[in-house]
Amino acid sequence: MQTVSFVQEDAETLLRQGAEQLGLALSSEQLAQLLAYHQLLVKWNQAYNLTAVRDPLEMVRRHLVDSLSILPYLQDLPTGSRVLDVGSGGGMPGVMMAIMRPDLQLAMLDSNGKKTRFLSQVKLSLALSFEVLHQRLEHYQPEQGYDLISCRAFSSLPDLVNWSQQCLQPEGAWLAMKGQAPSEELANLPSHVVLDWLQPLQVPYADGARHLVRLVFAKG
Repeated sequence: MQTVSFVQEDAETLLRQGAEQLGLALSSEQLAQLLAYHQLLVKWNQAYNLTAVRDPLEMVRRHLVDSLSILPYLQDLPTGSRVLDVGSGGGMPGVMMAIMRPDLQLAMLDSNGKKTRFLSQVKLSLALSFEVLHQRLEHYQPEQGYDLISCRAFSSLPDLVNWSQQCLQPEGAWLAMKGQAPSEELANLPSHVVLDWLQPLQVPYADGARHLVRLVFAKG
């Protein structure tokens, strides 16, 4: 069995190589935060069942690097933009967004109390700036709408829209991380929401298809 030091060394290598293939430049501080988050995920997962993936290096491949693949598509998001990551669970992709884009006003929402407690611990331990919201998405009524709503393997697109449209500004967008291209889900969107684009993702270490879907309110 690998020792903890070897696991961390291998995790760092996987993160570096994965980020490089995604075109992301990790600063030493960002790499340290990602590795610290990984350690917390491994530790808390033993008791809190944050993810079905148990192997620490598989967590890096299937969760951390996979979640980092959304970052290149946030480059045009201005500093100070309000982002709501829904169904954040163990912090994917929300924590990666918080580490890589600390200039965003980020909130992470989940209805599972164990998972929001973990997110609060990550925020404290890594000194990150984001809000943790413990409630059901369909009941959330923010005082100010968000510029972007993100999610990863959270729900069907019609459900995502129906549960969260009250949270989005009129000019905002949804950004949903998916596996296969969700053709049937797109066909069942409500008429006031349209597909802006559907982007296949080339994700390092991925064992299947990955797609990123951007939805917006229909004009007029």
